[in-house]
Amino acid sequence: MKTHDIDLERLLKLRLAVARFGEMDGAKWWNTKGQLGRMGAAALKRGFPRTHRFAQARSVFAVAAHRCAEVFDPPGSVTLWRLPEVIEEEVDARWEYWLDNAAAWTPFFETVETLRSDDLAATLREAELVTDRDLEAYSRLRRGAENRAVPLPGMFSSTDADVALLALGFARGEPGSLAVPYARRADV
Repeated sequence: MKTHDIDLERLLKLRLAVARFGEMDGAKWWNTKGQLGRMGAAALKRGFPRTHRFAQARSVFAVAAHRCAEVFDPPGSVTLWRLPEVIEEEVDARWEYWLDNAAAWTPFFETVETLRSDDLAATLREAELVTDRDLEAYSRLRRGAENRAVPLPGMFSSTDADVALLALGFARGEPGSLAVPYARRADV
């Protein structure tokens, strides 16, 4: 039984783009440098010839999630890296499918490797990961308490629009100054 309206492939792509953008050779939000870039691919390809790109992704996702939790971790909330358990379980289950079809993801990973914009919102739009409607909602987001967070309006309703805002909210941060987008959970 599906309890959400989230496109898991789009979620993965949003996570990949934000993860790459936030690396030390980008926005300097988490302590990975080029892990999702060409050097990271070259470093892991020998040990993981078919699935190295997903190994890269897992490691950067873990670092990003940890860093976000260090900066701002309110109880009863979700972030791009920590969604409700049922969604994370579906992502984990789908991960195996993505690994089995890793070659189909090569073009997107190659796009992510070369991200070099200083405007995350524009980057996500150019990659067709967010819509004009998402950007309109993003335009109303502001940094919250102590500039460490970006609260989303309302409760998290497990939709693509929510996930897009969780990703776009990172654009309210600045280089070297992470602001963690979050939404309150309705089920807690």
